[in-house]
Amino acid sequence: MEPDRILVVDDDARIRQMLVRYFDDSGYRVTAVANGAGMRAELSKHEYVAIFLDLVLPGGENGFDLLKELRGKSDVPVLMLTGQDDVTDKVIGLEFGADDYVAKPFHLRELLARLRTVLRRRAVATLPAGKSSPADEAFRFEGYCLDVPRRRLSSPEGDDVPLTTGEFDMLLVFVRHSGRVLSRETLMELTRNRNLEAFDRVIDAQIVRLRKKIEPDPKAPALIQSVRGVGYVFTGRVL
Repeated sequence: MEPDRILVVDDDARIRQMLVRYFDDSGYRVTAVANGAGMRAELSKHEYVAIFLDLVLPGGENGFDLLKELRGKSDVPVLMLTGQDDVTDKVIGLEFGADDYVAKPFHLRELLARLRTVLRRRAVATLPAGKSSPADEAFRFEGYCLDVPRRRLSSPEGDDVPLTTGEFDMLLVFVRHSGRVLSRETLMELTRNRNLEAFDRVIDAQIVRLRKKIEPDPKAPALIQSVRGVGYVFTGRVL
C-alpha cells in the first residue's frame, strides 16, 4: 500500500527539507513546494491527506489566500504554519477553515502528533458486515443524513455536503445534544479541540459556515439558533 501523501507549502528551503526528511521517516510520502503555484500543480496531480501551509509566502499570495482557495473546492485537512504566534492571525486562519495552527519554531514530534490527531478525526471507520459499535451511527435531521463512521453529510437531495474537520465535529455535537442550549465553552470542550483557545470568535465563525451549508436561509437560521448571552441551540428534529 502506498504511504499517505502530505504536501508542504513553505518558502523556507530549510524547513521544507526538514519536514520532508522527518515525515518521510515517519511513514508518509512528502512533497514540498515553495508557493501557491507549486501547490496547485501538485494538487492537480495527486491527492493529499493533509497540507502544511505557511502563512507568509512569496509571489503576492499568503497562506490565508491559499486557504480560502482550498476551502472553495476541498476539505483536505490544513495545518497552518507561521513565524508569528499572533492571536489575530490564529483566529483568522481558523475562521477560514484551518484544522490546526502551529507557530514556528515548532517541535517535530508535536507537529507529528497534531497531524495524527487531525487525520484520526478524519479517518473512515471500517467495520465487518453485520457488526455494530457505538461509533456506527447515522443521524437524520430535516432531510440531511450525518454519517458518523464515514464523516459525511448528505443533503436532502442526496449530495455530499463538504465539511471541514471542525465543522463536522461541531455539527455532530449539535445533533447529539439537540434541544440543549450549549455555551461556547461547552462547544469547545465537547469538540475536544484542545489545540484551540476558547475564542468566542472562532466558535461563532464555525457556526456561520455551518449555517451557510445547512440552513435554507443562513441570515435567518432555523436549525442553529443563537441564545443571547448564553450560546447556541440546535432545534432540528433528530432521528
